[in-house]
Amino acid sequence: MTLPTQTVVKELDPVFTEMATASFQLTESGTQLTPRELTLLSLVADVCAQTLGTPFELHVRAALDNGLDADDLRELLRFISYDSGYPAALAALERLSEIEREHGLPGPTGQSHRVNADGTDSPILPAMRAEVRVLDPGFADCMDLQSRMRADMSRISIRERAFATTTVDVLYQTLQESFRAHVGRALGAGATPDEVRAVVHATAPFGMTRTWRALNVLDTLLADLEELQGKQKAKNA
Repeated sequence: MTLPTQTVVKELDPVFTEMATASFQLTESGTQLTPRELTLLSLVADVCAQTLGTPFELHVRAALDNGLDADDLRELLRFISYDSGYPAALAALERLSEIEREHGLPGPTGQSHRVNADGTDSPILPAMRAEVRVLDPGFADCMDLQSRMRADMSRISIRERAFATTTVDVLYQTLQESFRAHVGRALGAGATPDEVRAVVHATAPFGMTRTWRALNVLDTLLADLEELQGKQKAKNA
């Protein structure tokens, strides 16, 4: 494989390389996330920041080393496109194709999923759908479409998808409605509060001050959810 390694970065600036390596090692040490999950989150960060040069190539290499293939990477880009924005995801898709051609890597096999753009249903929770429809019916239709078009994805797990969209929230600082929904989705997929916190921690090398703010919001959110669960248990007792 001819994709760049850390040696390329070291040639640019050995001191920077030492700083970056130490930062990523500290973030990843003792984490409850898998190498595959960390790699996916790094790719999401690249899309959000549009760092599609050497950082993206390094993360594509890491993805391939962790068992992800061209079809997996495309599903990730398709999935996050509605949160990252379609233009940002398109730029990453274009760059991914260039990397595959430049380095002779296997391309996509054409495996896909049912888009269901013409349907009327939506996997969004009924209460959330109703809330958004009151806010703006046209926007509610847009949300229904986005969720419906992704409902049949299977290469990236529900847990991984929730982690990916939570990462977008941290990097875009959308820490209200969508952050709450995505954290809830991660917990609903079986992630523990500590694992969700590890997802937020993993964003630190991509912008520490945003991580700081997100951790404060996450702590409040988890406390609120714990209190709500306590009230529900007491009511059902």
